[in-house]
Amino acid sequence: MIDDYFQLLQVLTNVSLFTAIGNMRLRPYQLEVASSITTSIICRMGLSFVIIFPRQSGKNVIQAQIEAYLLALYQYTCSEMVKVSPTWKPQSLNAMRRLERVIKHNLITRDRWTKHSGYIYQVGGCMIHFLSGAPVSSIVGATASLLLECDEAQDVQISKWDKEIAPMAASTNATRVFWGTAWTSRTLLARELRAARLAEQQDGIRRTWVLTADEVGAEVPAYKKFVDEQIARLGRNNPLVRTQYFSEEIDAEGGMFPLGRRMLMMSDHKRTDNPTPGVAYVFTIDVAGQDEGAIQDLMQLSNPKRDSTVLTIFEIEIPPIGEIQIKPIYKVISRVSWQGVKHVSLYTTIIAMANAWHPVKVIIDATGVGAGLSGFLVDKLGSLVLPFEFSQVSKSDLGWSFISVIESGRYKEYSPFDAEMQRQLEYCQYSILDGPGKIMRWAVPDGTRDVATGDLVHDDYVLSAALISLLDQETWGVGDSQVVQQKDILEELKF
Repeated sequence: MIDDYFQLLQVLTNVSLFTAIGNMRLRPYQLEVASSITTSIICRMGLSFVIIFPRQSGKNVIQAQIEAYLLALYQYTCSEMVKVSPTWKPQSLNAMRRLERVIKHNLITRDRWTKHSGYIYQVGGCMIHFLSGAPVSSIVGATASLLLECDEAQDVQISKWDKEIAPMAASTNATRVFWGTAWTSRTLLARELRAARLAEQQDGIRRTWVLTADEVGAEVPAYKKFVDEQIARLGRNNPLVRTQYFSEEIDAEGGMFPLGRRMLMMSDHKRTDNPTPGVAYVFTIDVAGQDEGAIQDLMQLSNPKRDSTVLTIFEIEIPPIGEIQIKPIYKVISRVSWQGVKHVSLYTTIIAMANAWHPVKVIIDATGVGAGLSGFLVDKLGSLVLPFEFSQVSKSDLGWSFISVIESGRYKEYSPFDAEMQRQLEYCQYSILDGPGKIMRWAVPDGTRDVATGDLVHDDYVLSAALISLLDQETWGVGDSQVVQQKDILEELKF
């Protein structure tokens, strides 16, 4: 009788599994995943699945459809599901809203569902709990008899999962599903992917789906167009493109500027120490005396070994109208560094250089000891100056942005490549912290010495150069149907 009941109810509830809001049918790659997961649950197989999809390819749609389907299918039983997201706000809240949209439109569930305690949805005797997997959340005690889901599993700490979440399915052998996008090999998602692939080899039952933008784009032309635009803007080898759209793991730590990335920075234009009339320039200044590599959000640490202030001069070039992205090309044309010079003297020198070069922007490190020099320049040059304060988060964002500029081919060094810049790039290291923030620490580690000369290696040249990527936040276009002239864009930067 029980088996007959489930077979009948499966037919009746196919509207939930096969149909999304607005009568949109699930795509084949979505349907295959949904069918495998629900089969494991119905047949009490207790399998563990890993689903890695590119961003915006419909991963959350499948989740909501499966959850609604199971609520309808098991409404005459006392069954429970648990879904864990890395954060309560916005991720758990978003997951609840997606499920609610589905069950409101489903013929079987729309008049039968209830919500209570702010995080539990119920149809008959079947319910699903939405919980936060944040490190500080208290979620011990829930039980998953049907399904235990971990959304964005790459952002949930392994220790949190093993200690507090995994036991929720221990006594029931519930099916487990890890959803996410690729990140580093140290994540929970990566660990479970390796385990699921090993299980596949042992019994031949498919447990893993790792899709790329190419596979999704083959079914959805609009998605292909979207990803092509991201590649044009960020570069195919950008870590965010590789992970978010092509499901490729990246190293959690290593050299930030490998040879391939440094080669993208090379150009054939020559250095010049004199401005050319009619050309738009930008100054970027890293101020000496601050150890940005060790900064925490509310703490600055002095590093007396980093004693050079570096000013990089960029020529700004706007791509021809009609390019996918109207973003500038940044061409380094000159550098100046000062060692052991007082900021009062630097202020006078920088003002004199500004009077000669007429930069459209002066971007300056305003952290710690840089705040004074930055403040003086603001008083003199006004809105021409863009102060930047280093913190753990802001420096991480700057690093990701700088990589995007380089990988999209829009950062160019003069020829021959500055030897000191080359050396600092080669020794610059990064490490990615666990968690949803995608926080990257990057710097030339303190005390690093050149293996050939034994000299200390700093990163002041690199930091000065990276500041140029802040200009990518400027509005360079005014609409798809309007033509923006280069002189107008550059003029806007002055205000």
